[in-house]
Amino acid sequence: MKAKGLKRGDVLGVVALASPPNQQHLKNGLERLEARYQVKFKLANNIDQIYGHLAGTDEERLQSLHDMLRDDEVKGIICACGGYGTPRIVERIDYELVKKHPKIIWGYSDITCLHNAIRQQTGLITYQGPMIASDIGDAYNEISLKSFEQLFDGKDISYPADQLTFEPLVSGRVEGEIVGGCLSLLVSSLGTSYEIDTKGKILFIEDIGEEPYKIDGFLQQLKSAGKLDDAIGFIIGPFTNSKPKNPNKSLTMKEVLDFFITRLNKPAAFDLNIGHCTPHFAIPFGTKATLDVDQKVLNIASGVNIE
Repeated sequence: MKAKGLKRGDVLGVVALASPPNQQHLKNGLERLEARYQVKFKLANNIDQIYGHLAGTDEERLQSLHDMLRDDEVKGIICACGGYGTPRIVERIDYELVKKHPKIIWGYSDITCLHNAIRQQTGLITYQGPMIASDIGDAYNEISLKSFEQLFDGKDISYPADQLTFEPLVSGRVEGEIVGGCLSLLVSSLGTSYEIDTKGKILFIEDIGEEPYKIDGFLQQLKSAGKLDDAIGFIIGPFTNSKPKNPNKSLTMKEVLDFFITRLNKPAAFDLNIGHCTPHFAIPFGTKATLDVDQKVLNIASGVNIE
């Protein structure tokens, strides 16, 4: 299921489903997107609320998402930031409302659980992409800002390996849907009704602030759950701020990836600029993609309907 693409002048709903956004960064990001794409914004009622580490209570954050889905003026929903807290509300989302009002939903990091829950319950294509406050409004980058164009033109997406990092891990070519997100969130969903389905899919993973031993543990959990064996290929983003505190008593990240990914002998590329990084190249989850590791090609079908 695809949402309708955007047009200049459309209204975008801005939500905070996890932690509170930095208000100055949010203002900066809104201004940059408005200037680039001539869009308007409707801010969620809880956008400036603080409840501990959350942007308001669970009820306030859940209501903000439901309000944006019901509002016919709102053509797409963009997350202001990630942080912590989205898993607290995914079981209470009205997925029939998502089906009745399929809209662009865009974010990453803690929003990973939302992507997978929506996919499992509705089949709607959603987007892993840079967020307004934590990315666009903080560290400006042209490639990150340009990623939003795919919501307007409906063209297929090609990762620019001549401009961004792309390192071969296992050679080969594979076609399939991309699923995934922040690795720690994928692991925390195991055993729930919205755990990730990787069967016949290209699995994308990335994370931030996790040392190699933690990534080792996360990948072991995915392996034990059959998620690595089920996947047909791998796209690995950055593991940002993940250097071990004691390098002499730690595997390297490459050694961890070799143990869990390389030995599967399925096409795999790593260090792509998708996730917790600048620039951050946005991709849709749930559309057909081609990964050719040897040619350094990642092509992905459009995730929106253009009328």
